[in-house]
Amino acid sequence: MSEVATLGGGGGSGEQTPEDERVLIRDIAISAEANSKEGDTFYLITQRWWQHWIDYVNQDQPNTYDGHSSLEHINSAGSSTLNRPTGINNSDLIYDGASEGSIASPEIHDTLLEGRDYVLLPQEVWNRLYSWYGGGPTLARKVISSGLSQTELAVEVYPLRLQLLMMPKGDYSTIRISKKETVGELHRRACDIFDLNLEQVCIWDYYGQRKHALMNDIDKTLDDANIQMDQEILVEVLNNVNGTGLVRSMSSSQDNGFAEKKATSVLVEPSKSSLSIAGGWSASKGASRNQITEISQSSNLPSARESDSTYGVTGVSTRGATVGLTGLVNLGNTCFMNSAIQCLVHTPEFARYFREDYSSEINIQNPLGMVGELAVAFGDLLRRLWAPGRTPVAPRPFKSKLARFAPQFSGYNQHDSQELLAFLLDGLHEDLNRVRDKPYIKSRDADGRPDEEVADEYWANHIARNDSIIVDVCQGQYKSTLVCPVCNKVSVTFDPFMYLSLPLQATTTRAMTVTVFTSDGSAMPSTCTVTVPKQGRCRDLIQVLSNICSLKQNEELKLAQVQNHLIHRFLEDPLISLSTIKDDDHLAAYKIPKFVKNAVFLQLIHRRQEKETGNAQTASRWKPYATPLVSAISRVDAITRGNIQKITQTMLSPLLKEESPSSLVAAVGPSCAISSSEVCTDSSSKTINKDVSSSKAAASPKLPLQLVDESGACIDLSVGEEKSIRISSSSTSVVVYVDWSQKPLETCNTHLLENLPEVFKYGPVAKKARSEPLSLYTCLEAFLREEPLVPEDMWYCPQCKERRQASKKLDLWRLPEVLVIHLKRFSYSRSMKHKLETFVNFPVHDFDLTNYVANKNSSQRQLYELYALTNHYGGMGSGHYTAYIKLLDENRWYNFDDSHISPINEEEVKSAAAYVLFYRRVKSDGSNSNVQQSG
Repeated sequence: MSEVATLGGGGGSGEQTPEDERVLIRDIAISAEANSKEGDTFYLITQRWWQHWIDYVNQDQPNTYDGHSSLEHINSAGSSTLNRPTGINNSDLIYDGASEGSIASPEIHDTLLEGRDYVLLPQEVWNRLYSWYGGGPTLARKVISSGLSQTELAVEVYPLRLQLLMMPKGDYSTIRISKKETVGELHRRACDIFDLNLEQVCIWDYYGQRKHALMNDIDKTLDDANIQMDQEILVEVLNNVNGTGLVRSMSSSQDNGFAEKKATSVLVEPSKSSLSIAGGWSASKGASRNQITEISQSSNLPSARESDSTYGVTGVSTRGATVGLTGLVNLGNTCFMNSAIQCLVHTPEFARYFREDYSSEINIQNPLGMVGELAVAFGDLLRRLWAPGRTPVAPRPFKSKLARFAPQFSGYNQHDSQELLAFLLDGLHEDLNRVRDKPYIKSRDADGRPDEEVADEYWANHIARNDSIIVDVCQGQYKSTLVCPVCNKVSVTFDPFMYLSLPLQATTTRAMTVTVFTSDGSAMPSTCTVTVPKQGRCRDLIQVLSNICSLKQNEELKLAQVQNHLIHRFLEDPLISLSTIKDDDHLAAYKIPKFVKNAVFLQLIHRRQEKETGNAQTASRWKPYATPLVSAISRVDAITRGNIQKITQTMLSPLLKEESPSSLVAAVGPSCAISSSEVCTDSSSKTINKDVSSSKAAASPKLPLQLVDESGACIDLSVGEEKSIRISSSSTSVVVYVDWSQKPLETCNTHLLENLPEVFKYGPVAKKARSEPLSLYTCLEAFLREEPLVPEDMWYCPQCKERRQASKKLDLWRLPEVLVIHLKRFSYSRSMKHKLETFVNFPVHDFDLTNYVANKNSSQRQLYELYALTNHYGGMGSGHYTAYIKLLDENRWYNFDDSHISPINEEEVKSAAAYVLFYRRVKSDGSNSNVQQSG
């Protein structure tokens, strides 16, 4: 199979209808899932493309989804006509610098998630889709055995990435290798990379740059050897006297394609969803067990008595004992983990539960769990932290287990404490889920029933499938109200939550920067920064822009998102939420005629030659640059090549410099030689208006342009002026390339099209944040406020029978015993991560949520007390985490800073660096706990 094909270049597509494709892929997928085995190959495909294809092939299907995970029963809700997807484009999964033609597989991004970013497809499914659509790059991965009993199958999305250090020379190299490969294979590849003899080299487990174990069992797998993602392997050269006798001849060395110059990704645990519209084939598939070994034996879980004896705990500690003040050693940027663990460990309900015998509740059958291993490791660590004494504990066993099940947290990089906390709570819940066989329960519509009845029904359904100590302590329920923006249909559901993520922005508006272009050549591009409602829609942005740029009655603005100098998408739906447009996106607005019958967009893509060096020779390649231009043309009359010429000349006319030579070279096509012909255009006025631009366009000879047809081939528009251009009735855009050589670049103001600004450019962090505090109540109100859904979560309106970007409002309904609140200090974008230094004024006592709970049946006040929080100090990547924790039996606050613990005053608790807050419900008698932390 060819690794990369031209986008849209797949063959044989004309013979398949959407229904044919749907049925064929469904049948292939079901067969592949039933017959999957270790060693099979699966392929990553971007979720965005997969969802487009699913919508395309299901557009004529009724909405009969019944919750079944098979592709056979999953249908798209939309009924509007969708265009056939273009070629498969996996570029958003890989790093920009990844070379499609390289021998090694491209490096995929660090923290991709199945079902959100990508889908895993069996080889047969990928082959069929690839034959229809083409595209790439190809991202193949192998199926391996996993789990405690090695009977489960998982796709190894991220093989191990190891840092090889050769001593005594000190050379470094990076290698990708499956964790199921043997120590012997690692030994061989290390010798290949450094060009050494096998018999003169030994390798060591060099975790933390310490010699932990000599890796001499050549048949042991790297998984069994407990080798972790991104750890170092010491390649030690023996008897290296004067450097002789060790280096093999270059002719015998082999380029195995595994060595890399740079490590760029982090292993992500494949999810365990089954084949579906959202998740593709399951990344983990459990094998049946004839018998289940006792959990205390299979997971080496000590009994409460054994564990307490091991760590010096002899039952319930007395009030005067020094317990609960044990720190955690920082293993290297693990403060994010230490702070989150300390908060969980000092949650009284968890401290009591994990110090008792909980082995009977461990669920090793749960395919969504970690075979009980995460719960065992956490309980073991908790017992050590609650043992008498204050000697810091090094949590390496727990970190190794964490890296095994959540490799995104492996290595020594700084991570987000809240993301780890979310993983731990979810993982512990699945490991301790008391439900062994989850029933399928179809939720009923409210149909006018009282909220109390519907909420209780939803909660009972949830508990029937999810019942654990985590649910008992941390899970609550909120009411979700959706309103269709078209028919005003109201839908009410009641959903569980584990924690609340509250926004910190108090403002209700945002600034957005958009560059406006004309299609008639009447004006230069102009950049506008406007203020719009933060939760507004595209129609709000278009309205403001229309007023600023004096839009005429016969004109309209067409918004487009530009990525990599190409139009990524047109924002045609006026109801699209502005919250889906990120600050680092690039937006262009095009003035086009309003009343164009049967219109199609003409996209003018600029390209220039860039030199690429490789294999000792330099080659030139045409690559897109600058900002595309757009015009609208009608398909009512025949469109000729001459028409395209005139429209293009008009669009380009504002770029012509005054007193420029009468030449404009536009060499077209990656395979065409650069034309030396010149196009004359005179200009005598600096003022650009429609008449002048029209005269310029009329004076310009034909530009040698290329039009991309439906098959991806280029048509030369510089010849055959009268020839008609065939445009499919289903096409919405026509792409034309204009390739700029050096001379016309010097005579035209193409720089006006370069450097399209971001929607919002972050500047230095404002130092006034502390003087303008936000109330925690204000953050909560912003979280509950009605706002439009993002496109990925579009709601199917049963009344309109279409997917709609509905408005959503939340109300708290059922509050948990422990309320975890995440303050969203980090703003994510594709290129970077920003931190908000906003000071949040949060209550330590009497956090009153009574007025925010929609369920009015309870007459008791909903009061909470703060007992723990995590802090994040500093900037991105170089920051530091700590925890403030109140020992309830001492009624005193402490600062947990890794291994160092010190008492603090309650006034110090209101930290400007607060990140995750832990509140406990105040009981009706005024206390916040009827269980002491000590046991």
